[in-house]
Amino acid sequence: MTKPNFVFILIDDLGWADLGCYGSSFYETPCLDELAGEGTRFTDAYASCPVCSPTRASILTGKYPARVQVTNYIPGMGKGRLLSAPYLHYLPLEEKSLAGALADGGYHTWHVGKWHLGNEPYWPQHHGFDVNVGGWSAGMPRSYFSPYQNPMLPDGPDGEYLPDRLTDEAIRLIRNNDGKPFFLNLWYYLVHIPIQPKPDFAAKYKAKAAELGLDGKDPFEEGEHYPCEHKKDQRVIRRLFQSDPGYAAMVQSLDENVGRLLAALKEAGVADNTVVVFTSDNGGLATAEGSPTCNAPLAEGKGWMYEGGTREPLIVRWPGVTRPGGLCDVPVTSPDFYPTFLEIAGLDPIPRQHADGVSIVPLLKGHGRPEREAIFWHYPHYGNQGGTPGCSVRSGDYKLIEFFEDGRGELYNLREDVSEERDLSEAQPEVAEGLRTMLHAWLKQVDAKIPLPNPDYAPPEGS
Repeated sequence: MTKPNFVFILIDDLGWADLGCYGSSFYETPCLDELAGEGTRFTDAYASCPVCSPTRASILTGKYPARVQVTNYIPGMGKGRLLSAPYLHYLPLEEKSLAGALADGGYHTWHVGKWHLGNEPYWPQHHGFDVNVGGWSAGMPRSYFSPYQNPMLPDGPDGEYLPDRLTDEAIRLIRNNDGKPFFLNLWYYLVHIPIQPKPDFAAKYKAKAAELGLDGKDPFEEGEHYPCEHKKDQRVIRRLFQSDPGYAAMVQSLDENVGRLLAALKEAGVADNTVVVFTSDNGGLATAEGSPTCNAPLAEGKGWMYEGGTREPLIVRWPGVTRPGGLCDVPVTSPDFYPTFLEIAGLDPIPRQHADGVSIVPLLKGHGRPEREAIFWHYPHYGNQGGTPGCSVRSGDYKLIEFFEDGRGELYNLREDVSEERDLSEAQPEVAEGLRTMLHAWLKQVDAKIPLPNPDYAPPEGS
């Protein structure tokens, strides 16, 4: 039997509500909406961390970030009431990556786009990838327009757009393939800041905002001081609705390039034997750095332990297996991709490696579900967006968040309260205590690092 190809499309900072098929009425994503109509769309899919590097490490290792000890964006070291917990600033070479496992199984392995998992010698070519186009240390592009100043991507003509170029490179690999099965790991830099759209697209959405009457409304709400020391004299700025023309334009560029890639698979005659996965590494940027998007009805966004920080779009098209227009509300998470791809490829599992991942093949086939009691998160750091260090667990419909600054716990029933507006910890103490016990046992099991008090902390003036 011919092994299937894999195309894994990972977007940077794309929020759960940023696609038309997930409810956006301002951004336009016809290609991705069509992909969702051809495969399975997950409503309760999660990134394993509310920031990027840990989720990326989790995807490649099949482990939770706490277990692989990459728990913050590299090289973030923010502090506030607490110090930053120690973590690795690279993906260890001792890890058997998903790419390495597929390579051993007879696959070409190609990485195109963002990496952000350490300096050399920790780049993709040292983690099982035959080809590395554009993947290096940086977590964001120097510019979305050439010259890119990227050592793994030669500059194109002045003004060439980075998403277009990365898609061109991916399409070239597909067209020039020798017939051997391939794993294309396409990790776009979109839609991370800087917000640098194509001018004509931005003009389109500026006009759309005016037509909808959004340009006359203030989209922002000023909140509390940031808890991180390096921004303690600034305040959280929350976006209340989607209306940013530049961000919308970048989402359109993303959608168009995914459409180009899918068309190339069809033209090459391999679409029917290619599993396509589309997802994001953390929630949309909604409370800082320009706050370009809004994740409503989810709370907060990138850098926060609430749903807006970790719940992601996930679309999977496995021709002949996933039901067109399928919808799945079973929670899944980043480590699950590793054992899932191995099972689809007919390769033996490596349970000691993908220790936290569970194959979601039963969900894709539409019968059965993974045997898992809970999903966990551990983010013992201050980011740039306003969240504070914490950990959390979801079991069934319930989610408990524990915050390390004061030890408080918040309990939510996500099926009834997806916006996390009603803390049930006092009304349902038995549920809260049960989840807290489960969470603490997991933290001990994975040797999670807990942040210590900052002896030099000084609160912002007027706070």
